[in-house]
Amino acid sequence: MITLSIYDKIFKPRVYTLPNGKSVAKKASRAPIYVILILAMCWLSVKITGFDMKVLTKRIGQFFVILGEMFPPNASYMGSVWNPLFDTIKMSLIGSVIGALLSVPFAMLASTNVCPSKIIVSIIRVMFSLIRTLPTIVIALVATLIFGLGTLAGTVAIAVFSFGYIGKLTYEEIETVDMGAFEAMEAMGATKTRAFISAIIPQVLPFFLSNCLFNFEGNVRYAAVLGYVGAGGIGLILNEKISWREYPNVGMILVALFVTVFIIESVSRYLRKKLV
Repeated sequence: MITLSIYDKIFKPRVYTLPNGKSVAKKASRAPIYVILILAMCWLSVKITGFDMKVLTKRIGQFFVILGEMFPPNASYMGSVWNPLFDTIKMSLIGSVIGALLSVPFAMLASTNVCPSKIIVSIIRVMFSLIRTLPTIVIALVATLIFGLGTLAGTVAIAVFSFGYIGKLTYEEIETVDMGAFEAMEAMGATKTRAFISAIIPQVLPFFLSNCLFNFEGNVRYAAVLGYVGAGGIGLILNEKISWREYPNVGMILVALFVTVFIIESVSRYLRKKLV
């Protein structure tokens, strides 16, 4: 009886009587079902991954031991950090710009209020989804096999990621714009492309630039690890110094990367506030 009573309270709808005598039924909350599903998935994940809290609590102290060996960082190594750091920034900037610009015409074709063909819209959206599903480091690995080791592979990987990321945000923004000016230009004989450039781009441009800046600052962080697969940049020397256990040099690399990312994020945040 107790189990049945709890079941009734949780899963059965509740009926409330209003002052006018009418009865209103309120649907039962589905939160308990979601909680049970999440707990079941967590338990299954622990079993599959072999997660062991005892090992975590026992070995977590080693993280702080290695972190302690990185400080104070080796300031004399900074001379070897500049070029890879600039390579990382250049990879991120060029890749972000190329990917963002290439995504614009495809975002136009993925917008239901601009492109009348549902088939084309579906194909372009599936393409964006597939590209965003691929991890950047996997794209970089494939790019190194095609273009060889170096910053070109990293630039291509960042451009592909930016293409999918900016493209999705752009077509979603296009679908929220006022179509009055676009339809008026088409009625006057303008081509769809001309109407798009004149009527829609001015409306989405501030959001587009804001998203591009946010994407760029994220790509600087992503580019830092692309060196692990030979895509150039600061990740290349970071992987090398970690492998050789030269932790003071690793500390200097991380400090330089932190300062660079902080400056880029601060400037990007300021510019985005001005745009929106």
